[in-house]
Amino acid sequence: MLIYSMSVSVDGFIADREGAFGWTAPSDELFRFHLAEVRELGGILLGRRLYETMLVWETDPSLRDNELGAAFADVWCAIPKVVFSRTLDGVRGNARLSKASLAEEVAAALDATDKDVEIGGAGLAAQAVELGLVDELRMFRYPVVVGGGTPFLPPVTEDVPLDLVETRTFGSRVIYERYRRVRDDPD
Repeated sequence: MLIYSMSVSVDGFIADREGAFGWTAPSDELFRFHLAEVRELGGILLGRRLYETMLVWETDPSLRDNELGAAFADVWCAIPKVVFSRTLDGVRGNARLSKASLAEEVAAALDATDKDVEIGGAGLAAQAVELGLVDELRMFRYPVVVGGGTPFLPPVTEDVPLDLVETRTFGSRVIYERYRRVRDDPD
């Protein structure tokens, strides 16, 4: 299953008008939840900006100063990653640059594991949504309105039916919403 999971404002943005997302800093409870989710993944497809943002988990030893940070860094470093970029010449750690189309890379990532695969980065995930490749949307809805910025979802040309399969409210008042795409039954 291909999953798109991001923190989002009440008005549907993953970053504000200036590109900032400081309002998405997770509480310890939410960080533990993220850690448990990432542990269940068999791979991650990500765009250049998200790759560069998350690279600190592989390069900054200070993020391992506490038990949660060390556990997340270990899981993040171990997970296979495919980076989509037109500007990078190389990537570090357990990552490789994409060599094929998004659809081909998604298929290869899913074939390489019996676990779920996540896609991240607004632009890359938008392409996957437009191609009908995303099976689940997972939103961590923060209680803030930012009024513009990078949208969580792209505009679509036809409805995408979803089933709400899980919700949870954290002590920080962040609401987790998990939606599964309703696929047409071929029978």
